[in-house]
This record gives sequence, structure tokens and C-alpha cells, in this order.
Amino acid sequence: MTAQPHAALARQFTRFAEQECRGSSPLYERLALGIAADPRLLAIAARTPPGQPAPNLLLAAVHYLLLGGTRHPLATFYPSCGGSNVEGADPLPAFRAFRLNHAEEIGALLATRLVQTNEVRRSACLFPAFARVARDGGARPLALVEVGASAGLNLLWDRYGYDYGAGQRYGDITSPVQLRCMLHGDTTPPLPAAMPEIRSRVGIDLNPVDVRDADATLWLRALIWPEHTERAAMLVRALTLARQAPPPLLCGDALALLPGVLDSISPDATAVVYHTHTANQFSPDARARFTTVLAEYAEHRSLYRVAIEWSGFWPSLEGRTEDGVYLGVTSFAGGVVTNQLLARCDAHGRWLEWLPPDFPG
Repeated sequence: MTAQPHAALARQFTRFAEQECRGSSPLYERLALGIAADPRLLAIAARTPPGQPAPNLLLAAVHYLLLGGTRHPLATFYPSCGGSNVEGADPLPAFRAFRLNHAEEIGALLATRLVQTNEVRRSACLFPAFARVARDGGARPLALVEVGASAGLNLLWDRYGYDYGAGQRYGDITSPVQLRCMLHGDTTPPLPAAMPEIRSRVGIDLNPVDVRDADATLWLRALIWPEHTERAAMLVRALTLARQAPPPLLCGDALALLPGVLDSISPDATAVVYHTHTANQFSPDARARFTTVLAEYAEHRSLYRVAIEWSGFWPSLEGRTEDGVYLGVTSFAGGVVTNQLLARCDAHGRWLEWLPPDFPG
């Protein structure tokens, strides 16, 4: 392994610590910064397959082993495993020791697992975008196609309840899944009194997760950060709901499967392809081909793409200094492609800041 891949990995872990974990997961912030400075830990992280985010995958592999019952002093730093995450204590020595003791198991997980966090609360950010698409599509039923669906929990967004604060409640208030999302800023998202009608739904994933598979759902649990016990509890509730009527999921490459899936959509429905934190796992070429597939389909029928992705995904933000996560809608109609950024949002769906209409799309 050359020095350059290690240098690039170190930057990934540093960025992960400073931009994603700071203020959200002190444990992962400390571990990621420590890994970035440790060549031996970077060496095992270098075994991450191309396209997969190394910090998320490595940390999830360790978390999975601990959740699965592997006994080690490292667990004392993980609230999800009954640890206290003692303030001021350094978890890195225990992490190094765990890596040495379980290098083979960690390596196997890096080689076979994918980062496919099924963050249910992102549905609270998606909901206003779907309402916007339903309105722009002439109030026709929606045909949902999620790329990178994982277990398909965000395909079931119409079965959840939503609380945006100040008495703003939407969706199914009797659902076991109640999602709270704080609204920031001065602009309120347009939210309908009734849920848009869903005509069909299907998810596509390279490795779809069966909500009835205990080991597969343990991996989903491991992808949630150790301090985020509320997120973990929400995942359990969403999985329980999904098991009553599992969403249809297809296994394979979205670029290969999308044309057939889109062709199967009812002509009286509005086609919506959507993804959340998935484009970062596409190569630049694959990302361009993804857009081409949608544009080619739109030559004979319009469709919409809804996305929650980091700022680098959005063309209008190229060259701008601010980083962050944005929600946007792309309309494909009659050979015309129109992007509109709708909101800034938290990566885990905890808050949403609706953008003014004149914000650059």
C-alpha cells in the first residue's frame, strides 16, 4: 500500500470526525481522529472496497462485533453496549487492541458488508419534497423508486407520523413510528393536510436487507452510532412495522435495473426516483450515467428525482464554500432537466431548513 492511499484515507477520517461526528458522536469523533493519525489502523481501513466510505464501514464493523456479543474492554466506551463512554477517557488504546484481537473478523466484514444505513428520520425531510412532487405532478398518485433502499424503511414514509414542532403534526398519528424534525429558518415547507396517494413502491439495492433476517438487521443497527440510542429505538420500531408488510426490494445495480422498473410504472402515476446519501458511493462516471438513464426515460415520459445528498452532488453549489447536506428535486420533462434545491437538512433528519424560492437551484 503506497503512502498516498493512506494520506487520502487520513483526510477521509479527519473530515468524518470534524464535519459529521463533532457535536453528534464524541466517541466516533475521537476514534476517527485517532485512526487518521495511526498507520496501522489506516492499513486495515485501506481494505474498504472502492466506493464505500471507509470511516463508516470500519466503525460499523467493530460496532457489529460488539453488539453481537464479542466481549472486550472497548465495549465500556459504547453506550449501545451498556458502556458509559466515560468523559475524558481515551478509547483509542482499547480500539487498537480490539483491532489486533479481531483483525480477521473485521477484515471479513469490510470485504462483504456495505454502508447502507436505513435512517428512518430522513423520511421527515423527504415528506415535504414528495408533497411538492405530488402537487407539481398534477396530484396524481406517486410511483416510488428508491435507489440504495437498504431495508426499504424510507419506502414506507406514508405509514409514519411527523412532528415538526409548534403543533405541526402530519401523517399517521397512530403509527408506532413518530418522527420529530425541527424546522430552522424563516421559511416553512409547504406540507399537505393529507398524505399523497402511493400507487406503487419498489427499492433497488446491491444488497437489500430482509427485515425478517436477524443478522442483516443487526448490521443495520451497527451502522447507527453508539450514542444514538433514540435512532436505534426508532429503527427497531420501523423494522417491526415493516415486517407486517415488507416493501418490495430488487437486488442489483440500479443502472441496469432502472429502465425496466421505470417502464413498469403505471401511466397514470407520477414517477419519482429518490435516494439519500447514496450518490457518494457512485463513481463520477456512474453518477453521470445515472442521470443519463433518467433523462433518456424522460424523452417519452416525465419524472422526478428527489435526493438528500452532500453539497458536492448539486451542480449549483459547485465552487461555493459552504458544505452540508441538501434536499433537492430534479424534474426531467421534454428533454429539459431542472434542478431545485429545497432545503438544508441534518444528515440524520433531525432538522430541516426550507430555502427561500430565490435560492440558486
